[in-house]
Amino acid sequence: MRKIELLISLLLLCLSSVKAQQTKNDVLTELDNKSELYGNVAQTIWGFAEMGYLEEKSSALLQKTMSDEGFSIKKGVAGIPTAFIAEYGSGSPIIAILGEYDALPGLSQKAVPEKSSAGEAAGHGCGHHLFGTASAAAAIAVKDWMKASNVKGTIRFYGCPAEEGGSGKVYMVRDGLFNDVDIALHWHPGAENKASAGAALANKSAKFRFYGISAHAAASPEKGRSALDGVESMNAMVNMMREHIPEKARIHYVITDGGKAPNVVPDFAEVYYYARHDKRDVVLEIFDRIVKAAEGAALGTGTTMDYELIGGTHELLPNLTLQKLMHDNLTKVEGITYTAEEIVFADKIAQGMGYDKADLETAKNIQPYQTEAQAFGSTDVGDVSFTVPTAGMSSATWVPGTPAHSWQAVAAGGTSIGKKGMMVAAKTLTLTAIDLYTNKELITQAKNELSERRGADFIYIPLLGDRSPALDYRQ
Repeated sequence: MRKIELLISLLLLCLSSVKAQQTKNDVLTELDNKSELYGNVAQTIWGFAEMGYLEEKSSALLQKTMSDEGFSIKKGVAGIPTAFIAEYGSGSPIIAILGEYDALPGLSQKAVPEKSSAGEAAGHGCGHHLFGTASAAAAIAVKDWMKASNVKGTIRFYGCPAEEGGSGKVYMVRDGLFNDVDIALHWHPGAENKASAGAALANKSAKFRFYGISAHAAASPEKGRSALDGVESMNAMVNMMREHIPEKARIHYVITDGGKAPNVVPDFAEVYYYARHDKRDVVLEIFDRIVKAAEGAALGTGTTMDYELIGGTHELLPNLTLQKLMHDNLTKVEGITYTAEEIVFADKIAQGMGYDKADLETAKNIQPYQTEAQAFGSTDVGDVSFTVPTAGMSSATWVPGTPAHSWQAVAAGGTSIGKKGMMVAAKTLTLTAIDLYTNKELITQAKNELSERRGADFIYIPLLGDRSPALDYRQ
C-alpha cells in the first residue's frame, strides 16, 4: 500500500513539474504571439527619437501600454515629468524591471544599410526604444503568469528617462523609489547575446561656463576678455593631466558654445565634461582636479567661471546569484536566426564596417558565462545595483560587430533584426522573474551577496549630490 502511495506521490510531483514547464512555455508562446504588437510599439518610439528628459511621447506610449494591461501608473516620479512606475499585484516579493527610452543627439538614420542622414536630429543609437519596449513586454508577461497561476507578489516596470548622461535612475534611487524592491532586472541592446556579470564605469559630468568681456577682436582686443580662451586653457590643462591619472580613467569633453563670430571676443563659452573610472572614489578625485583646472583657466584668462553638475553614476555592482540564473534562462531562449532578407541587410552593414559578411553565428549563439567583465561605458543602473540586487543581459539587436552609438545601430534597431533581439530579452527577463517568484531562496541569496559585496559600512551617496534633475541638459 505504501509503495502505491509513493508511486502516486511521485506521479503527482511529475505532473506538477510538467504543468509548471507548460506554464512557462505558454508564457513564451504568448510573447511570440504579441511580437508584432511590441514591434510596433518599439518602432513608434524609434520614430519619436526623443532625447533625455524630453521623451514625452515615448513615455506616454509606454504608460498607455502598461495601463491597458491593468497596471496602475504613477506619473512624474522623482520630479521628472517623463519618469513613471507601472505596478501590478501586491505584497512581496517585489520585482522591478527597468526600461529606458531616450535617444542620442545627431544620430538620425533611416532603417537602411547605408548612412542616409545625419545632423541635429536624434536617433536611437543605443537601442533604448527596444530596451523600454522589451522590458514592458516582460512585465506584462509576468503579470499574466501571476494572474493565471494565482501567484502573490508585485511586478513593477520602472520607466527610466535620460540614461544617456542625464542620470535619470539616480534621482529615482535618491528619492527612495527602490527601497522596497527585492530584485531589479534589466537588459540592453547589443551585438551579441550574453548574460555574464556586467561592469560599468562610474561617471561624473558637468558643464563648465566661462564669462568674459566682449570687444571688437581687431579694433580693440585689449578691452576684451575671451571666454573661449578660458575654455581652451582649461582643455589644455586637462589634456596635460591625462598623463597623470590612472590608466583606466577616461575624460571626454565637447565645446558646446565657443562664441558666434571670429571678430567678436566671446563673452560666453561652455564646455561639457565627463570623467570616468571603474571606482567612484577615483572619479571624484579626477573631477575635483578638472574643477581646479577650470579655476586656473579662469584666473589666467581674466574670466570668471561656474559649473553645473549634469550627471553622476556609480559603477555597476554585479550579483552572480542572479546573473547565473539569467544566463541559464537566456540559454534556454537562444539567440536569433536571420531570414534571407535580413542576411542581405546584415551583410551590407557588416561590409560597411570592414567585414566580408555578417557573423550569423554570433547572432544565433549565447556567449559563455563569465563572472568578471571589463568596464567600458557607464550606466545609471549602477546606482540601482548598489541599492537592490540587480542583474542584466544583452541580446543581438544589432548586426554582430556593430558599435553602440552608431548609425549602424540606429538602422538595425529600426528593422526586424532589432525586434527579434528585443523579444529574446523579453523572454529571458520573463523567465528569470518567474524563477524568482517560485524560488524565494534565490532572492535571499542575492540579497546576502549584495550585502557582502558592498560592505557592512556602505552608505549610498549620489555622485550628483542634491541637485534637482537636469531637465534641460539636452536643450
